[in-house]
Amino acid sequence: MRWEVSLAEALTERLTEWSGRTGITVETWALPKPRVPAPITAAVLAVVEEALANVERHSHALTVSIAVTYGEQGLRLTVSDDGIGFDAAEPGPGVIGMRRRFTDLGGALAVNSVSGEGTTISGVIPPSAR
Repeated sequence: MRWEVSLAEALTERLTEWSGRTGITVETWALPKPRVPAPITAAVLAVVEEALANVERHSHALTVSIAVTYGEQGLRLTVSDDGIGFDAAEPGPGVIGMRRRFTDLGGALAVNSVSGEGTTISGVIPPSAR
């Protein structure tokens, strides 16, 4: 990835490449218009990378939906898939790492999964992380 691109550009580039390679449809509901500070951008990209890797390896999903917003209320991230789900009560190292990326910036990240219905990752980073 080129560091001079915005978070929205980096996500668009990565999602297009990933969808083309895996054949899994990506629906983008929202991407941040303003520039996002580098530490937040790095955290979001790392979480999205891990989420996509998990979808590709484990979920059997046909579609992934992504929304990222950034403004006065901070950053909000949602990544959802329509895959097979998993037991989110026993997170693996990937989920633990995703949570740490957000908590290191004062935020929080939750993973909700329903067997047979998919997984949703929701994260927030407060405006104070700017």
